[in-house]
Amino acid sequence: IACKKKLNTIFSQLLFNPRIESSYYVERKASLRQVISHPRFLAARRIGIYLSLPEEPDTSAILESAFLRGMACFVPRYAAAPPPDMELLRVASMEDVLSLPLTPWRIPQPAMDDDSREDAIQGGGLDLLIVPGLAFSRDGRRLGRGKGFYDRFLCRLRSAARGSALAPHPYTLAVAFSVQIHEDIPTEHVDELINEVL
Repeated sequence: IACKKKLNTIFSQLLFNPRIESSYYVERKASLRQVISHPRFLAARRIGIYLSLPEEPDTSAILESAFLRGMACFVPRYAAAPPPDMELLRVASMEDVLSLPLTPWRIPQPAMDDDSREDAIQGGGLDLLIVPGLAFSRDGRRLGRGKGFYDRFLCRLRSAARGSALAPHPYTLAVAFSVQIHEDIPTEHVDELINEVL
């Protein structure tokens, strides 16, 4: 755990470094092309995707492409109250996404009192989940921000799928800048591996 916290600090500082950040533009465009041409993306009907922060690979164009292809799109709603939790709720359009309120962490998400949206787990699961992170290994290990949102969500989705028509596990895809690739990421038994890192 101590090693994870140290790596978390290192990669957080690295991603916020303006000298490095200026070199991300070309990588952002390449990552976008990789995702929207990926066979798993092209085949997906229901996709979960995070709404990116400025220092992360931009997901807005991926989301826009998903809407144009008629996919059902789901974005996170984070709850920090113990235990930290995350739902993936459906958004209807880019206009809907742009109207979402901001959290104290500058992340747009459905309002906490908005109970009108379809929940990804209750509504039929997901085919594809785009997962954020501070760092990734090529074999699918992931360093998150320390709250365990995605690990718990995937575990809950798997549990809900037992004895139901839900797919037990969506294909998980991470988009990373080259500086985020690190082959020595420690993991615990609760950590979910990512299927593919682009």
